[in-house]
Amino acid sequence: MEKIYVSTRDQNRKMTAKQAILEGISKDGGLYVWPDIDSVQIDLHTICEQSYKENAYTILQPLLPDFSEEELKECIENAYGHSFSSPDITPVKKVGDVYVLELFHGPTSAFKDVALTLLPQLMSAALKAGDQKAMILTATSGDTGKAALEGFKDVDRIGICVFYPHQKVSQIQYRQMATQQGKNVKVYAIEGNFDDAQSKVKSLFLDEDLRKKAEAQNVILTSANSINIGRLVPQIVYYFESYKYLVNHGEIQLGDPVSFSVPTGNFGDVLAGYYACMMGLPVKKFYVASNANHVLTDFLTTGVYDRNRAFVQTISPSMDILISSNLERLLYYMSGKDTQLVSQCMSDLNTTGRYQIPDTLLQKIQSLFGCAYLDDKQTKETIASVYQESKVVLDPHSAIAYQVAKDAKERPIVALATASPYKFSQDVLDALHQNSTDELEAMKQLQTVCSDPIPKGLKALESLEIRHKEVISVEQMKDVVEKNMGALL
Repeated sequence: MEKIYVSTRDQNRKMTAKQAILEGISKDGGLYVWPDIDSVQIDLHTICEQSYKENAYTILQPLLPDFSEEELKECIENAYGHSFSSPDITPVKKVGDVYVLELFHGPTSAFKDVALTLLPQLMSAALKAGDQKAMILTATSGDTGKAALEGFKDVDRIGICVFYPHQKVSQIQYRQMATQQGKNVKVYAIEGNFDDAQSKVKSLFLDEDLRKKAEAQNVILTSANSINIGRLVPQIVYYFESYKYLVNHGEIQLGDPVSFSVPTGNFGDVLAGYYACMMGLPVKKFYVASNANHVLTDFLTTGVYDRNRAFVQTISPSMDILISSNLERLLYYMSGKDTQLVSQCMSDLNTTGRYQIPDTLLQKIQSLFGCAYLDDKQTKETIASVYQESKVVLDPHSAIAYQVAKDAKERPIVALATASPYKFSQDVLDALHQNSTDELEAMKQLQTVCSDPIPKGLKALESLEIRHKEVISVEQMKDVVEKNMGALL
């Protein structure tokens, strides 16, 4: 089978799609990319005539060529057949003069569900060829953890360990993870922030001692974060889906360009949009929307990526990130696949906490990517004003994307709404000048102003027992992974 995926840091490290999905991160620390992704040009006319599931097959088939038609269609059906509360999977709403792409109608009420209902299916299919088992290690800033746990629970031959920053996720996100059921799942709070968790998980994948212990038990260590190509590519589909909506509702003509505003932390969601663009989606501009941790805004403005700064805890915790892993993939493509430049940048980031790209590369990136950020005060003001004007309730992450879209000059523009407002009920109520001391009570209170009902997965949280209570140090993460290789698989 053709090995089309290579490492961002070494063109000679080649993998099939199934191998890349199972390995997650390359042994040289790089991320897997397909150099010739732009050789695939999706027919927009076909997209506008097909269902979500049909479009998922059309878009993913050339990206995952070693999956048979039967395998891939079965994976897609299992992922999207019954798990989403909206028949459109990712519906679009017009709010003011901005189109809002709602990505939170899956089982855990966050955009990660779109990919994390499909990734377990892809991974299971990839494992079927041999007798290996997989151990998923995932760092989460809040949403990925629950979506991964829900996607992988009780899946044969796969175990999962999730690490989240202690007391740095919302109360609802904490309860979603801490109450997780399943015989093959473990959840740990770690002392530190998301970047600490993610950096350690990445280092565990490259730890020779741990890898040998895993191999001795016939176990592959892999990831459900967007560093895994199998987690990233399903997200391409909803960019084409939003375009289908605009064409089919007469808002644009086929072939007209569209812009997108994307709330961004790890750069995976907006990168999926860039992949869609390389595959033929007509895009005028992507806006990278950040919070007070605006390392990406600074990078896209100056060409200097510098994580040597204070970490700010905000009301949009899924974006509280100072190391945006997927930016590495953008640098790879935008630099003309210069693995040497990517390696040098990542080495500089690792040793000094910063790197600078050449001006010519910055200008090339800026021609397609704009940026802006909002602090918590501005985010709350946006939540309040959107509700006042449109009676639509946005969560803090979606509000940031909405405001950045509103301030942009490009039209039409689509803002990505990445989480249900019910996941952040207290902060949303606070923005609407209503107070609540308890997050579960806040959900009920929010229902009085929100037109959407409380998602059933969130409604059930009150009655579920807390099962995962351990708080560990970053240094203990390796030990618990070793312990769980035997216990969960």
